[in-house]
Amino acid sequence: MSLSVTKKIRLGTFFLFSLLILTGGAGIFYTSTLKNEARAVLKDNYESLFFCQTMQQQIDSLELQPEQSLTQFEIALAAQEKNITEPGEKLATQNLRMLFDQLKAKPTDKAKSRLIETELQQILRLNMLAINNKNHKAQITAENALTFIISIVAIVFLIAFTFSMNFPAIVTNPIRHLSAAIKEISNKNYKYRVRIDNKDEFGNLADAFNSMAARLEYFESSNLNKLMFEKSRAEAVINSLKDASIGIDKNNIILFANHQALHLLGLTTNEIVGKIVTEVSKSNDLFNFLISNDSTAPFKIVVENRKNYFIKEHIEVAQGEGNSKVIVVRNITSFKELDVAKTNFIATISHELKTPLAASDFSLKLLEDQRIGTLSEEQKELIQNLKQDNQRILKIISELLNMSQVETGKIELDVQSVNPYLIIDHAIETIATTAREKKVEIRKKADDNIPLVRADAEKSTWVLNNFLTNAIKYSAEGAAIEVEAKKVNGSVQFSVRDFGPGIAKEYQSRLFERYFQVPGSKAKGTGLGLGISKEFILAQKGKIWVESEIGKGSLFLFSLPII
Repeated sequence: MSLSVTKKIRLGTFFLFSLLILTGGAGIFYTSTLKNEARAVLKDNYESLFFCQTMQQQIDSLELQPEQSLTQFEIALAAQEKNITEPGEKLATQNLRMLFDQLKAKPTDKAKSRLIETELQQILRLNMLAINNKNHKAQITAENALTFIISIVAIVFLIAFTFSMNFPAIVTNPIRHLSAAIKEISNKNYKYRVRIDNKDEFGNLADAFNSMAARLEYFESSNLNKLMFEKSRAEAVINSLKDASIGIDKNNIILFANHQALHLLGLTTNEIVGKIVTEVSKSNDLFNFLISNDSTAPFKIVVENRKNYFIKEHIEVAQGEGNSKVIVVRNITSFKELDVAKTNFIATISHELKTPLAASDFSLKLLEDQRIGTLSEEQKELIQNLKQDNQRILKIISELLNMSQVETGKIELDVQSVNPYLIIDHAIETIATTAREKKVEIRKKADDNIPLVRADAEKSTWVLNNFLTNAIKYSAEGAAIEVEAKKVNGSVQFSVRDFGPGIAKEYQSRLFERYFQVPGSKAKGTGLGLGISKEFILAQKGKIWVESEIGKGSLFLFSLPII
């Protein structure tokens, strides 16, 4: 029957305790023996010596104190007669008694005194001899005791040392095996097994550990197959994507790159997958551009001697405490070609429509001439409506022509030194009629001695006019609009403030996008005006922005550099 670890520890402790008791018992036994022998010497011999010495003293003082000396001698002799312990001591004591009785009858007898002294010497000699014998015996006993105790201590030390060296291994060896096994399992070596033959707690623990390792090995095998399957499927899905895709984890390690990305970068899978981003960036300029450039603007890449246009998108993916990301590069060449065709088409159509519309506008002015004939009120109203529709169409065509310039990147600028006051005055004159119709007051504010700006006067006026038109559109009847120009740092800042409904913050960043209109806005338009304004101002190396708050109106601003 196998013992448990607890019982082994208890038995080991009991064994050490037994050795301690054995050593202590041997010491106690021999100490007690020596003590008893010493006590016997004291009782048997040293008392007889004392009695003999007392009697000798009384014999010596017999002549001076006869009666007292005899009495004291009698007492000592009686005590000696009760303490006869050695062979021959009894006969000597009896002779001493007989001589003393004779001495009592004649205390002055010197011969009897000498005989008594002789017998006393005999008793002393017998006791001294006994003391020597007992002392020799005690020495032998002490030497035997010392030899035995030393032997016992040596044996106990050897046993205890052997026990202390071997017994802890009962506990430490299984723990060492289990620790090594845990390290192997932590290193994903699920085939490792613990071999402990003992059927104690450690043996049970080893069996449980081996069962766990077997289960982990099974799961690892099945999970590995699943992971390999999922990996193959994920690679198939990634490679089936039409857009070039590159995955990068939170540690800047490249996880994957599909076929389209590899073809675009001119790399193989081994040259990019598993590499650090900085390492690939050093050897591949296109990859470095994709990583370091955060712009979402389209860019051009020559692929197989053909110009291709792409846009880049970064997709953040949460991964623990950090974020991984996927870089998606979309080929927009076909859309770019369609966009160019659309722009050319719009430019052509707009240009072709502008001439007949101008002729139509001229014909309407002729109809209003009294020399042609008198018109009824209804006819005048119809002509006025036609003129307004003509102006609206001409404005849209003008915006389309401007947009075609913007999209083709061929904005024609006539940059020269321009007086900021003229830009404000021309813009206000253009919208004066519209402002009067809606009874909107235009307030002009301008600092004195504003320096000249380097700008295209026509396009800058067009932008300010667009700001004013939008301000009138979103202002209530009878409201006021403020137009201001002032010097700020190295530029002149133009602004138009209205006190209309205002614009929500979430839409302000998109106001200057083409075709964007604020959701829920009652006033409708093409959505091109602010987009064109932004392009015109940026082309002149200026800045354009908006400040607005719901219920407090809006402030549209742009700045142009000072000469």
